Amino acid sequence: MDIEYLLFLQNLRNSTNNALTPFFENLSLFAVTYLVMVPVFVYWAIDKRRGLYTLASYYLCCGVNAVVKLTACVYRPWIRDARVMPAGDAITTATGYSFPSGHTVTAGPIYGGLAVSAWHWNKIVAVLIGSLAILTGFSRNYLGVHTPQDVAVGLTESIFWLIVMNRIFHYVDEHPEKEDHLLLGAFVFGWLAIAYITFKPYPMDYVNGQLLVDPNKMMNDGYGDIALIIGFAVARYIERRWVGFEASGLKGRGLAVSLAGLVPLYLMIANLRPVLDAALGAHWGHFLYNFILVIYCICLVPALIKLVSEPREARPAESVAAAAEAA
Repeated sequence: MDIEYLLFLQNLRNSTNNALTPFFENLSLFAVTYLVMVPVFVYWAIDKRRGLYTLASYYLCCGVNAVVKLTACVYRPWIRDARVMPAGDAITTATGYSFPSGHTVTAGPIYGGLAVSAWHWNKIVAVLIGSLAILTGFSRNYLGVHTPQDVAVGLTESIFWLIVMNRIFHYVDEHPEKEDHLLLGAFVFGWLAIAYITFKPYPMDYVNGQLLVDPNKMMNDGYGDIALIIGFAVARYIERRWVGFEASGLKGRGLAVSLAGLVPLYLMIANLRPVLDAALGAHWGHFLYNFILVIYCICLVPALIKLVSEPREARPAESVAAAAEAA
């Protein structure tokens, strides 16, 4: 049934001369590249807590999904059935195993977290934002790279971790002394997950003497996604202990730093990972890439925002003049 559904969409693409394919390709690409810049800006400039909630949900969901995906080891639809022919270059950009959908697990918690934050401001906007998560999931079906089960489970994971993270945030509000324990647990879980996906057995199926799917290549995204959890545990601890910034607001020097901070983030997203992969290999290149991005977003730019936002002490000459006037 799932393959028949993909073939139906494939026929629809062909009958419309792929009119919608570029839209869905760009929607999918945006979800796993630049979409994260939106909650990052919310965290830096608008509402620290809501931005952090969205980012933490995204990091946790992606990291746990990597473990699920590399445990299930479900092959892509075109491997299961040669009649499935993905659209455009989707077959080259769809890395890793198929179940659950990584694009959906990325889009779900980010769009979902933003929708939760927008709900009290404008319910229509919140619904529109949330619908983008569903549309992104559908795009993976439309492009022929994921089955409906892959997408449905990815959306379910997203909702589940948004709910879990909401409860964690409320728990930490009531018991702030417990946050370090939770961060330590996330840090340990992340390294145990790295060990698990590294040493667990994988399917080694051959067709005409060729290995059907190379597990080493499948682990690349897993290392990167799990790095999000490890990086968040480290970055949040640093920010909480030694930075303690407040969102800059939409004015002043803090906003200037927030806007300027998006430029290096964009450039790193666009260019950094291939450099690290070439230097360290794809496993640790993917890992360090995401680790650096999380450190940059969660504690480095916030430290700069705090630095420029704090009121400057009066200069000595100014102090002397003020004292003279008072006398």
